[in-house]
Amino acid sequence: MMKRLLALTLLLFAVTQAASADSEHEQLKRSIIKIYTTAAAPDYFNPWALLNAQQLSGSGAVIGGERILTNAHVVANGSFIQVQRHGDPRKFRARVEFVSHDADLALLKVEGESFFDSTRPLKLGELPELQQEVSVYGYPIGGKSLSITRGVLSRVEHQYYAHAESYLMAGQIDAAINPGNSGGPVISDGRVVGVAMQTNHSRGAENLGYFVPPSVIEHVLEDAEDGVHQGFPEFGVLTQSMESPAMQRDAGLSEGQEGALVVKVFSGSAAARVLRPGDVLLEVDGFPVAADRTVEWRENQRTNYHYAVDRYHVGDRLPIRFSRDGEVQTAEVTLGEAPSSRSLVVGEKYDQRPRYYIYGGVVFVPLNMNLIKRWGKNWHSKAPTEYLNARNQWGDEDRRELVVALKVLPSGVNLGYHDWKNWIIHSVNGREVADFAQFARLMESNEESFVELRDDSGYRMVLDAAAAAEQQPLILQTYHIPSRHSPGLFSTLAREDGSGGSVASD
Repeated sequence: MMKRLLALTLLLFAVTQAASADSEHEQLKRSIIKIYTTAAAPDYFNPWALLNAQQLSGSGAVIGGERILTNAHVVANGSFIQVQRHGDPRKFRARVEFVSHDADLALLKVEGESFFDSTRPLKLGELPELQQEVSVYGYPIGGKSLSITRGVLSRVEHQYYAHAESYLMAGQIDAAINPGNSGGPVISDGRVVGVAMQTNHSRGAENLGYFVPPSVIEHVLEDAEDGVHQGFPEFGVLTQSMESPAMQRDAGLSEGQEGALVVKVFSGSAAARVLRPGDVLLEVDGFPVAADRTVEWRENQRTNYHYAVDRYHVGDRLPIRFSRDGEVQTAEVTLGEAPSSRSLVVGEKYDQRPRYYIYGGVVFVPLNMNLIKRWGKNWHSKAPTEYLNARNQWGDEDRRELVVALKVLPSGVNLGYHDWKNWIIHSVNGREVADFAQFARLMESNEESFVELRDDSGYRMVLDAAAAAEQQPLILQTYHIPSRHSPGLFSTLAREDGSGGSVASD
């Protein structure tokens, strides 16, 4: 009798535990959100216009503060956003509260107090150990219901994030991550240990998905506390591996010493006050730097030394050790905010309108990755060679940004140049161009009878200044262009815009 009673008790306990687990899982699923985005990206071939709006979908998770955590690329350039809970037919309007394109993360706020009823915010957990099973929750294409896929954590190291081409820590799993999964949580033991973001489509790769790990998520959440985006700080150096014994000896390293060779220190960066080319970076925030530029961030797991930098915020003091001519020194670097780009070609930007300037029917724009990628998925081979080569050039104080004559809107004033396009400008009336804003000011302030533009090879475009001013209104009207330059281009006093209106100071 006692044995039967004990068996029934154990059975009842098992049933209760299973019911409790099912209830917990159902509660978790209520916190997984489907996101609908209407996105209208700018047309960088016609920078005053938008491309056709697209309907996109992604996934997200409810976290503390009645917010939804998702990918930045799910809501990038979004003009209308709606969210929907698991098992609920209703859609609610949402807006972006905070976005970090570098980390490919965004926080959404929902319009509608009832949206969070019966949902429970998911908590952030620690990154699992390698080979531990995790689950990816989301709403991939091919259906409307919640999908759950499982896989194991196979690798954790720095990767290039496809959205903004940033270089940050990422986790790799063998669970399927398909379009629509983006932004969905990676779950382990009921906690969020990542945000699904991209898949490896390389030839031969199968079921290789990547997610944003807890360290990056925590950094963004801390950055979002004051609502001001500062992003990940810039260290400001380029380094080279030192696996060559000859290089180690030449740098004055002693037996057993390892580090990364500093090959360039960017002017104006935080590191410029401390480091110089030829120094050897030995240690960052207490992490010894190996000859292959990695640090051991977890036992027997290594990644790029930037892991140590990425844990800090703008304004923090980063301790380092370095060797200079064989002498070991210690210092602290006060980390600064990363500039938009150190390259002459600015990286891809979102949620902002393109800059442009029209003079005499010639459309001028800054060279950036948004323009280059306008050539489509095969931009690596389709975009102009000069544009692609410029990606490998670093900017400096004299030339911070490249300006191109994108195309010519045929008219009388630009006769002879109608087929000119994608032409990189070097100077205006003999003055070298530093960036797009300075270029526009040089054009606006011209008092000569002609404007002479040259490229690096000496080829010239000459425009009659009086004719350009006279024909500008008709050119804009003919080609249905609302303004001769993008809003906010000038920071001077109000001026006539050439089409009869005025441009307010900005």
